Amino acid sequence: MTNASVREFKMPDVGEGLTEAEILKWYVQPGDTVTDGQVVCEVETAKAAVELPIPYDGVVRSLHFPEGTTVDVGTSIIAVEVAGGAAPAQQEAPAVPAPAAEPEKPAGQPAARQPVLVGYGVATSSTRRRPRKQAPDTAAGQAASAVQSELNGHGAAPAAPPAPVTPAAPAQRPLAKPPVRKLAKDLGIDLATVTPTGPDGVITREDVHAAVAAAQAPQQAAPADRPASAPDRPAAPVSYDSARETRVPVKGVRKATAAAMVGSAFTAPHVTEFVTVDVTRTMKLVEELKQDKEFAGLRVNPLLLIAKALLVAIRRNPDVNASWDEAAQEIVVKHYVNLGIAAATPRGLIVPNIKDAHAKTLPELAASLGELVSTAREGKTSPSAMQGGTVTITNVGVFGVDTGTPLLNPGESAILAVGAIKPQPWVHKGKVKPRQVTTLALSFDHRLVDGELGSKVLADVAAVLEQPKRLITWA
Repeated sequence: MTNASVREFKMPDVGEGLTEAEILKWYVQPGDTVTDGQVVCEVETAKAAVELPIPYDGVVRSLHFPEGTTVDVGTSIIAVEVAGGAAPAQQEAPAVPAPAAEPEKPAGQPAARQPVLVGYGVATSSTRRRPRKQAPDTAAGQAASAVQSELNGHGAAPAAPPAPVTPAAPAQRPLAKPPVRKLAKDLGIDLATVTPTGPDGVITREDVHAAVAAAQAPQQAAPADRPASAPDRPAAPVSYDSARETRVPVKGVRKATAAAMVGSAFTAPHVTEFVTVDVTRTMKLVEELKQDKEFAGLRVNPLLLIAKALLVAIRRNPDVNASWDEAAQEIVVKHYVNLGIAAATPRGLIVPNIKDAHAKTLPELAASLGELVSTAREGKTSPSAMQGGTVTITNVGVFGVDTGTPLLNPGESAILAVGAIKPQPWVHKGKVKPRQVTTLALSFDHRLVDGELGSKVLADVAAVLEQPKRLITWA
């Protein structure tokens, strides 16, 4: 191409000030044609997994890093040869993608750059990229990319330039939204083999599930009462004749969680209280609500009523909904509740929260819980959804656990752990009968919440679950 130029696409700041991201998967290879807005790779930060679109049309010249590499923000990750006027030999690409359609500028005047994804912002990293172990099948590709990058850096043309961009050169990439692509990836389905039924040939979630059924290899999703448990996966066999240890790099969400939990454990003085409660009436109400037309199409499970019970308890004891301002030495009482739901995902524990949960009706709360769960399962929880929480619920009962002593989410005042709900002998109306019983555990920050206040909150939650009509009388 005599009138072609090479554009370098740099790793953007996809997580509000984070300095690095790991390349999880490349969706293109050298020689592929790309179009403005096409997703070229998926990256993971300490907060979430994000798919990155390319902001211009052209042909991929080289991928600078293999999958599994952690790259600093502002580092070029892919080179694309685009048609058009010649570009400077040492083009300084911004730390964020260029806009989809950029107006022409007079010669010598730089083009304005704007973020194209929510959460992107220009960030310059002074950190050095940490070395990562290379997979054997990607080492050769990285070496080739490094050689190509060195040639590009000296302005030399490649030995075999890619073919000119032509609209019909490669096969068209299947059309699907990012959550659908993530679903197909998790289920091991190649989107190229899926028959689309959506508008304009877009592949839907139903199409992916249909492909799974057709292959007679279904992978059951977590039940509705398991809000965000990791998918069932066979345990890797351990050979005691092989290496005695395996080292797993700590990165991404798990690394951020580890740092947050250490900070929480050694900053906030934790106290945990327990109560065992008969929730038989609550379980009956769950079954009745499932038949109510107001909840048609919504997930109705014990977690919904547990969440509502906690919101009622907070309304009756508002001082529990607070945070500690260390700098000002003040307690900040919140007049809103952003209710966090701890979610175990394949990439680690995350705690997205429902904004202003205190103001929602029961059907609205059910809808918000359903959306939170679906987004967490697909790995598409945004960083903003995990910020600003005030109190949290963690449902350890989905794993068959009776109870636990949960650690506070940093910056929050309390966290409620819900144990397994199961039939147990219980004294009811003077007789021992089998009843649905669970154990609740409330951990709280003793700087903010003393034993009396913590006990009142936990007792109120238990009272609502034992007699759910209190949802009406105490509201």
